[in-house]
Amino acid sequence: MALRRALHFVFKVGDRGKTATFYRDVLGMKILRHEEFEEGCKATCNGPYDGKWSKTMVGFGPEDDHFVAELTYNYGVGGYHLGNDFLGLTLQSSQAISNARRLGWPLTEVGEALYLTEAPGGYRFYLVDKEQPTNDPVQKVCVAVSDLQKSTHYWTTLLGMKVMEKNEEKKTVLMGYADTQCKLELHDISETVDHGTAFGRIAFSCPRDQLPDLEALMKKENHKIITPLVSLDTPGKATVEVVILADPDGHEICFVGDEAFRQLSMVDPNGNALLDKAMVEDKSDEWFAKHNKQKASA
Repeated sequence: MALRRALHFVFKVGDRGKTATFYRDVLGMKILRHEEFEEGCKATCNGPYDGKWSKTMVGFGPEDDHFVAELTYNYGVGGYHLGNDFLGLTLQSSQAISNARRLGWPLTEVGEALYLTEAPGGYRFYLVDKEQPTNDPVQKVCVAVSDLQKSTHYWTTLLGMKVMEKNEEKKTVLMGYADTQCKLELHDISETVDHGTAFGRIAFSCPRDQLPDLEALMKKENHKIITPLVSLDTPGKATVEVVILADPDGHEICFVGDEAFRQLSMVDPNGNALLDKAMVEDKSDEWFAKHNKQKASA
């Protein structure tokens, strides 16, 4: 399944300003593109919300060969409840550690040359204290599962990932589509996985002609399909086709047709300016303060 690629993880954010500071100034990522939408996504990319929202892609390089973050912001929602589902994203960058110290961003040493920090909203990031590589510094995303054997079967037998590493003592399995890509780590927490309202989504691409077969396989195996094959439009950009699945613990998985996605995900040199402009024009914080109210927490 080397034709399949790990693309990004979706994070819901309640404070775009602090979030931008974390990704740009602490981690050292770049804004790859920024898009504003007047109504909710047909594939619930922004969660179960039907109002105005924005999508910001951030990473160390283009999605063609980097695993990136998709930051979704729903206007009027100031925060989300974290569950126990997302256990952390690991990346290698001593520069990010230096940035965090310089900016006074909280940092905890949790192992040899390994530090834990958090993005606004409480999302965990593990920073490996080694020089940032010239290829993608993002190493793995770790999610919680309740039955490691069942989840491993789903991700390998049905979705075609290969197991890279098993650790029975830690109850983890590391897997991926290729050695050069960001890996997915499943960690058995031996309890029910709670997705809260902050639940994310992990995205992969595959050749477009594999999407109907993937959907048919999930129907045959009686696994959940959140969104059957659908086309998603982005104004002025390529239309992509996606299927949204759920693994045995309800982790959301997006598969998108690779050919159109490569066009959609081209880096926009104006992305940084578009995000800054949107944040300046977003007067919602001022409105809530003026009326002595707080933004809703989902």
